[in-house]
Amino acid sequence: MPSLVLGPMLRYVDDRVATVWVQTDAACEVEILGARERTWCVDGLHFALVAVEGLALGADHPYEVRLDGEVAWPQDGARFPASTIRLLDPRARRDVVFGSCRITLPHVPPYTLRAREHPSGHGIDALRTYALRAARRGGAAACPDLLLMLGDQVYADEPSPALEQAVAGRERAADAPPGELADFTEYALAYREAWSDPAIRWLLSTVPTTMVFDDHEIHAEWRISQGWLDEMNAEPWFDRHIRAGLMAYWVFQHLGNLSPGDLAEAGLYDALRSAEDAAGLLASRMDTEGRQVGHSRWSFARDVGEARLVVIDSRAGRDVTPGRRELVQDAEWAWIREQARRPARHLLLASSVPFLLAPGLHHAEAFDEALTDGAWGPVGAWLGERLRRRAVMDHWASFQRTFRRLAELVDELAHAREGEAPASIVMLSGDVHHCYLAEVGFRPGRGEHAPVWQAVCSAFRKELAPHERAVIALGHGAVAGRLARRLARAAGVRPVPFGWRVVARPAYANQIATLTLDGDRSHLRIEAVVDGDWQNPQLRTAFARELT
Repeated sequence: MPSLVLGPMLRYVDDRVATVWVQTDAACEVEILGARERTWCVDGLHFALVAVEGLALGADHPYEVRLDGEVAWPQDGARFPASTIRLLDPRARRDVVFGSCRITLPHVPPYTLRAREHPSGHGIDALRTYALRAARRGGAAACPDLLLMLGDQVYADEPSPALEQAVAGRERAADAPPGELADFTEYALAYREAWSDPAIRWLLSTVPTTMVFDDHEIHAEWRISQGWLDEMNAEPWFDRHIRAGLMAYWVFQHLGNLSPGDLAEAGLYDALRSAEDAAGLLASRMDTEGRQVGHSRWSFARDVGEARLVVIDSRAGRDVTPGRRELVQDAEWAWIREQARRPARHLLLASSVPFLLAPGLHHAEAFDEALTDGAWGPVGAWLGERLRRRAVMDHWASFQRTFRRLAELVDELAHAREGEAPASIVMLSGDVHHCYLAEVGFRPGRGEHAPVWQAVCSAFRKELAPHERAVIALGHGAVAGRLARRLARAAGVRPVPFGWRVVARPAYANQIATLTLDGDRSHLRIEAVVDGDWQNPQLRTAFARELT
């Protein structure tokens, strides 16, 4: 009898259809609430995405997963509430939970200690803590309407001790470096480890989840600069690594971001399902991704009730050529602009890396880009490249041409230059392993505008080292902000089109955020894990704020 390897994971949900993703250990037919789908195969591994329609709007629908007619989920002895599908009523209140960066480690000491307490410590897992609390509070009724995971769901360049041991027992290419995932099967092991904890598995079976990658799904500092790209492309193993990582990303993450209609329109999904083993087909589609210029296939948009969510790929489509660096290039930006301008009560712009850093950090990255592009000569360019790599300066601020496009778009939408302004514009990001909320302000005389915010929540579980935290704290200071701004202007960086201020002190524990949208109202709450009780983990509010 076939069995579930991973899942079920509730993925795309709207007011008509829900999709559920599973991985099985053999080819079979998967049935959920009367909907049936045959598995398809990639590199000998079996998957299915089941589209469930005909459900009553606004009601909870507990479900089982049957494989060839036999119940495979819930599993015997399950101690969590029933897995449930609830279609999204477009007019109802919405709770969107978000965050990023979740390293997979055991949920016991020393791994649950803080980084300052033990070198292996990354604290208590905030996402798992949230799942346990939701289960205690009644299951589906205590769950949010959407979980938005903003990058680094797995760390391909930082495998856990258990994953390292599993990989060590496999036959690998002779040039595959230790400490790096080498092929699709190893990536599948990493995703299975990340999402198999019982609490996480139950949460993902009940909460619609959408995801985007960041660098660690592929490699640290992915596409940070041309120098980095040249170094990595010179390594014979790296093209295979990129291909495997993006194959796995498509199967485990991106596939579930899209509606059945979008999947059918793209064509790849249908071709994959008809192949005996789609590994070759999928590899051929990813084959040039490591070296590509000017294209991203990973951005996507969807409606979340009356809100419009636009998720921007800030990695794969970068152009890092000195002098013409772009985070998002022309064709991609035209699509983003079109999606963001669609009428919606609230506009949510999401990127794995922050749109707006603390002002000191933002101006430092803008200065570094100008320096690297030759503003202060060849020696300055050499120093700028090394500073960029050492300090990991790869956010929107480090791609000023794209950042200014963003600023112009936000200015246009907030001031309703075309159409009606949303009740709020909230930019959602992760990556930086601390949380903060920034409020955008426009120059006087520009007229009435929608409130605009940047909300950053990171990490679910990935602590800053003490020296990294000190650098971040310095960048949030007023003195560093003034100094960095002067350096940027001295290097020829044009003034920023709008201003912003961090309105709550940065919080550094493992954390999880909830954005509540209720009519014209929007509200943000950041919750941090309480230190100490790893056996009975708890969350408490770090800060909360009305955004409208």
